[in-house]
Amino acid sequence: MRKNYFLFTLALLLNLGVFAQQVSFEEYDLDNGLHVILHQDNSAPVVTTAVMYHIGAKDEAKGRSGFAHFFEHLLFEGTENIERGKWFDIVSANGGSNNANTTQDRTYYYEVFPSNSLELGLWMESERMLHPIINQIGVDTQNEVVKEEKRQRVDNAPYGKIIYRTGVNKYIFKKHPYKNSVIGSMEDLDAAKLSEFIDFNHKYYNPNNAVLVVAGDIDVDKTKKMIQDYFGSIPNHSEKFVRTKIIEDPITEPIIATEYDSNIQIPLKALVYRTPGMKERDSYVLNYISTILTGGKSSRLYKKMVDDKKIALQVLAFADAQEDYGTYIMGALPLGDVTFEVLTKEMDEEIEKLQNELISDKELQKLKNQFENQFVNSNSSIQGIANSLARNYMLKGDTNLINKEIEIYQSITKEDIMRVAKTYLNKNQRLELDYLPESAKKDVK
Repeated sequence: MRKNYFLFTLALLLNLGVFAQQVSFEEYDLDNGLHVILHQDNSAPVVTTAVMYHIGAKDEAKGRSGFAHFFEHLLFEGTENIERGKWFDIVSANGGSNNANTTQDRTYYYEVFPSNSLELGLWMESERMLHPIINQIGVDTQNEVVKEEKRQRVDNAPYGKIIYRTGVNKYIFKKHPYKNSVIGSMEDLDAAKLSEFIDFNHKYYNPNNAVLVVAGDIDVDKTKKMIQDYFGSIPNHSEKFVRTKIIEDPITEPIIATEYDSNIQIPLKALVYRTPGMKERDSYVLNYISTILTGGKSSRLYKKMVDDKKIALQVLAFADAQEDYGTYIMGALPLGDVTFEVLTKEMDEEIEKLQNELISDKELQKLKNQFENQFVNSNSSIQGIANSLARNYMLKGDTNLINKEIEIYQSITKEDIMRVAKTYLNKNQRLELDYLPESAKKDVK
């Protein structure tokens, strides 16, 4: 067993003068390649068991979109030792809760149990990894579940093409599979054969492509033994796969597009930019910029467009950094007969100010205070800590970012904000999207 240990203790949060408990953890690898992270906190009798697999929508084969998200559902069907349809019953009967979610980059499963049920959580996740039952009954059942989820969360969700990026990423990414949606195509899932689902499981759901996190009220030595007993002998069905890095060509002129949504009455003007992935320091700076523009009622765009000029019902600006690339989305909902041209002009003016004028010392300090508070809150629950540990290890390559990210935010300068705005938020590097009610399409005809 190959081991690396990290143990971190109470520390002062840099220059803000606020004490916050840093997250202590220990991490090591099993012989089969499974990475293990343990966090002990005996303050409450609760434990989270979680497994993150490095498989997301970006890894799907062409013509088989939606497989990663589908597997999130399929692997609750049952295993050789868990009867079909009984997964959630077992969890709830033992006072626990569980869930899972999928992104472009990873799939994450977790259970929260009273700490005396830790072994149950480990057994269930080892069952999911070792011998899930993948048969036609399960595939057909979950196919209908996924279709219903797509109808509810995407097709019938107001502004769903913005929220789930189905009306955005296809314009921003031309080569990278981020252009496809996480939920995928129902036609692709319908066309897939059972053997393809089995092959997908064998390729990606292996110990060497996963991280196991156990966080909460645990005895470390006893937990290590249980982990070895339940996970140590699980074989890898295939060699650890290596991704091919896909490089997008720069966007050099505006992309003009229109999308329609039958679930809205109020249109939206969106400006979308391609930005760096989550490992890059500039992605943190973009989070600062989002807060400057629309982080609350005192933010620049909200105060200007909603309060003072009363030309917008709502404004938005947020960075969505993923493993390989990110997107930065700005938008505004017009008030009354205000045109998209007016909204775009006002948003561009605020971007240009960031590109040409340094923010004030007071504004910078406010940002640092806000993000310090967010950092403390993100580590306030065992469940949140488990998620952060897994994500930082798998997608960012540094588990200890759970403690160090605040240092990145505190190191950001006014000059950084100006530089990043100049680098990424330019008119010739963006998608200009008119997001309209379906009725507007009839008007055009």
